Amino acid sequence: MRPPVAGVAHRPLLVRWGLPRDPRATELVIAFALATVATVVLTRAFLELTGYPTVGGSALHVAHVLWGGLAMALAVVLALSFAGPAARPIVAIVGGVGFGLFIDEVGKFLTHDNDYFFAPAPMLMYATLVLLVMGADALHAKRGMHRSELLAAAADYAVAGIAGGLSPQRRAEAHELLERAGAAHGHLEVSALLEVIAHDERDAPDPVAAVRNQLRSFFALVVRQKWTWPAILALSGVLFVVSITSITVAVRDASHVRWAVAATIASLVLVAACWLRAWTLRGQRIDALDWLRRGVHLNLLLTQIAVFRLHAWWGTVGLLVALVLLGIIGAERVRDHHAAGVALDDGHAGPDADLEPEPESSPGSV
Repeated sequence: MRPPVAGVAHRPLLVRWGLPRDPRATELVIAFALATVATVVLTRAFLELTGYPTVGGSALHVAHVLWGGLAMALAVVLALSFAGPAARPIVAIVGGVGFGLFIDEVGKFLTHDNDYFFAPAPMLMYATLVLLVMGADALHAKRGMHRSELLAAAADYAVAGIAGGLSPQRRAEAHELLERAGAAHGHLEVSALLEVIAHDERDAPDPVAAVRNQLRSFFALVVRQKWTWPAILALSGVLFVVSITSITVAVRDASHVRWAVAATIASLVLVAACWLRAWTLRGQRIDALDWLRRGVHLNLLLTQIAVFRLHAWWGTVGLLVALVLLGIIGAERVRDHHAAGVALDDGHAGPDADLEPEPESSPGSV
């Protein structure tokens, strides 16, 4: 029997439980949330345009919450059925669609009269997704990944490759994870395994990566064409107009809630303060962009919750504009950090943070 690996007792608790984090987890959770939002928006738009038809005839009504439950069950079955990382993007999208169909009917389950049009429902849906994304961020982004987690992610690629081979892109991603894992115990074994895995150009469909790459190309085009700052200025103005318009429409229709009006105005003041701070730092581009990003985060976390309580459709417009603005700011931050020759720091600790030295493994130690 080989001796136990040194340093295991110093690893994070989840790692010791055999629960290494997936490096793509935050991306996949965001994809899940966006699929949920898109499903809710499309469902409500379709129902409004078609006059809220009844599915099931005069005696029955097959509510779309049931289809949502079926899609979420399908996502769970997919996650339980396939080893390796290939199924996870599909799970994120199918699960997001299912959750969107499910949570869209939250008003029916919070009211005595099963009111689908329960006014706070859009706010509750949005707040739920904000909490989910914040929870994922707390789990994945606040502490850098342990070397063993990075090595486990590389081995996860090998799991898929043993069965179906690895494309050059997937092999490169696995080797990047290996490089980040450093001298983690088992590094040489996983590296040797990746070297003997067959080559195969065909990968499982990855809708999350496809959309991500398209968005990166779009935001990179904005940066290359020097449209960044005009776009930031224009979209920032649109965000303020959307918020004020939601207040105006709600007050005109006598559907406003005082706390939501007050919260919208107060949060807009905070957002404006962040953006004014960015303007005073315009000569220091990286710092200015960081303050702009803080302003957008405040808008997403505070302003949009109140706006969704005032007017769901204007809240949806504001959400989409804020996400585009955040993407443009992110692309410009990446470009400026590369130009300055410094590492981009989003609060992630490096892979060597809080680590005990681990012994180098050898191919003959298995």
